[in-house]
Amino acid sequence: MLKLLGAYGSPFVRKVKIVLDEKGLKYDHEQVVPFPPSAEYRKVSPLGKIPAFMDGDQALADSSIICAYLERTHPAPALYPANPYEYGRALWFEEYGDGGLAPIVGGKMFFNRIIGPRIMKKPFDEALYRQAVERDLPPMLDYLESEVSGDYLVGGVFTIGDIGIATQFVNYRLAGGALDRSRWPRLAAYVERIHARPTFQAAIAIEEKIFGGARG
Repeated sequence: MLKLLGAYGSPFVRKVKIVLDEKGLKYDHEQVVPFPPSAEYRKVSPLGKIPAFMDGDQALADSSIICAYLERTHPAPALYPANPYEYGRALWFEEYGDGGLAPIVGGKMFFNRIIGPRIMKKPFDEALYRQAVERDLPPMLDYLESEVSGDYLVGGVFTIGDIGIATQFVNYRLAGGALDRSRWPRLAAYVERIHARPTFQAAIAIEEKIFGGARG
């Protein structure tokens, strides 16, 4: 049996969940909150981060590794392009989400506004949030606006690159962010289109029930 370990609200847990759902796989989702990670959890995720993943008695950690594994073990529908350059581009956009957007949208916005106050009992740092929205994020969004030219980011098909980018915008949305359509019209339409997929709609509906109320 496949098992996803990790908490709602994590863009990385959500990324794996979307891959599993897009591939139509049956799995259990065990909620794991790593604040701090238990010794038992570190047996499957040595760095203590979420998500981790079990395929029977085989364990993997890190969302990108888990998604790549799922593509090899369940290749249809394909979420990684066959063309070498497009494959690289899809991985690039996944990394742009993981390494570029996540520290801003996840750390300075979502964690700061939602997880810190609700779970860690840390006060909301409004100055940090504004810094993210007004200084850090706009150049990142400008780049994405320049890269969106069709329905998807790479090769005209839905890929891991789209999942890696769109999962970050769920946290952006949950943290009260809203894309300025006058500045980023293509990006706003793109995010709306990807979030309208049934897999994303289902994930967003669950998480809005849990974390809703941060808008504005």
